[in-house]
Amino acid sequence: MKHKIIFIALDCSISKAKSIIKSIPKINSKKYKFALKIGYQIFFAKGGREFIKSIKNFKIFLDIKAYDIENTIKNAMLSIKDLSNVEYISVHASSGIKALKIAKKFAGNKKILAVTTLTSFNQKNLIEIGYKKKLSDLVFLQAKNAKKAGCFGVICSGHESLKIYKKFKINTITPGIRLPGNRLNEQKRVSTPLKAFVNSKAYGIVIGRSITGNIKINIDKLLTHLGE
Repeated sequence: MKHKIIFIALDCSISKAKSIIKSIPKINSKKYKFALKIGYQIFFAKGGREFIKSIKNFKIFLDIKAYDIENTIKNAMLSIKDLSNVEYISVHASSGIKALKIAKKFAGNKKILAVTTLTSFNQKNLIEIGYKKKLSDLVFLQAKNAKKAGCFGVICSGHESLKIYKKFKINTITPGIRLPGNRLNEQKRVSTPLKAFVNSKAYGIVIGRSITGNIKINIDKLLTHLGE
């Protein structure tokens, strides 16, 4: 049985990230593994690349959400080839099928995750930026294009994950994850970890503020929630 991946979102300073990583317990689970999601704040910080290279014993998802023309996407992928411990990279599905194919071609052995529509968006937000398509229809189209491009997986909410998994046979990673009773903050299309894994058939989840405040206590809550 393949492990489901719990990506801990390190959307914080490098010093805070170091503290979080030290506090992540080793778990003996047949179902779940912890990994790290690193975004703009660390990647663009002074010493960010060196910090990423220094991380051991965790799979790393570099969440740069690349969104540009094909040539720029190509050069972006080439520029991070030296980050050999990075396993996953995010690229916006809205870049188009060709850009996703280019990303896959030049990312080496790194897995491309196509970002669909952000979980902080609802239908009203889409209309505000000029989209007339129903939100779920847009997400399904983006997932379809990601599949055509040969991406390893898509980033989508738990609301769309199951249908995408069934229809396109592609891995789904769901952000917007909250433990029961937690604040939603700016997220709109949210799910609990258990619902994302069991009901939505997610390959992985991304969870940040729900557990990074007091990592040891909150990871215990997370594992209890998951029945571990």
